[in-house]
Amino acid sequence: MKNKQFNRYYLISCLGVLIASIYPLLMGVRVITDMITDGTVLKENYPKYIIPYTPISIAVIIGVLLMPLWIKLLKRFALVGGTFISAGVFFALELLFEQKVVVETAETVVQLDDWQMFTCVYIPPEEYGYVTTVTNKTPVEILMGDYNPAFKLHFYIISLVIIFSLLNCIYGFAQAIKTGEKKRIKALVLQLVSSVAFLGLCILACFTAFWRDGNIQVSSLSATLMAVFFILLGVTVGIYAGSFLLGKKTGISVVVPAVLSSLMTLIMYVGEMILLDGNLYRFGNGFFFEEISSLVLAPVDIIIIIISGCVTALIFRLLNGKNKQ
Repeated sequence: MKNKQFNRYYLISCLGVLIASIYPLLMGVRVITDMITDGTVLKENYPKYIIPYTPISIAVIIGVLLMPLWIKLLKRFALVGGTFISAGVFFALELLFEQKVVVETAETVVQLDDWQMFTCVYIPPEEYGYVTTVTNKTPVEILMGDYNPAFKLHFYIISLVIIFSLLNCIYGFAQAIKTGEKKRIKALVLQLVSSVAFLGLCILACFTAFWRDGNIQVSSLSATLMAVFFILLGVTVGIYAGSFLLGKKTGISVVVPAVLSSLMTLIMYVGEMILLDGNLYRFGNGFFFEEISSLVLAPVDIIIIIISGCVTALIFRLLNGKNKQ
């Protein structure tokens, strides 16, 4: 009976990730076709954000397809094997796209990673042309003329969080079916919710840049979306870690995921600071939104980092019930 349930679950998982990956897979094929036939991809033909989503999709598909093999060979460590191979596939494809695909505009020809940085940091790609020189630059506009590899810190961390969290859900449910162990089910359900919500925000950011307009101070809508994005990133990582620590002492099962959650949010702030030449986006005017001396972080940023950890701590406090130190 368990084998039938697992086989059914495996088939549904494979079909699910394939269906969810139709767009990035088709866009990847389109870009490869253009590169083979023309040696470049015209700006107007460039499908938005094939990186990192085409490599992410292929990495997750490979991880799911190999799931029965890893469960058979590695047993309870199947997730380790799955995520290791998927991460390798992601980086191999990501670097291949970055180095081999070029985007051609009326002004110049650039490698895909350069082009992707401009579309990610500044404003939605349909609203501007490729900029090579800017006068009276704002901190954000500095990026329009000088490529900064720190951009990749954001992309790679976000990509790995998506891959790891999705595979944690898929492998976790599979292990529950195989072993009958239901201990992690509630945490995995929350992981699935947070992963899908975070992925949704990533896609929204890719197509809208959260409606930033190139200014260091963003609108209220943009500020709210960015805050939710940072918090949800941290919570997704916290749930991932906490799902393996259920039932342990409070200092481990609650505090560790909460600390990791806040730490991940802080790391993303650091990545943004490096990318923006030592600056951060500002969410408003006044003391609450202004940087604290040399910290660069504003009080609102510190609150966001703390909220990320607190939400994670609350989740695992509830999941762990009355476990005490």
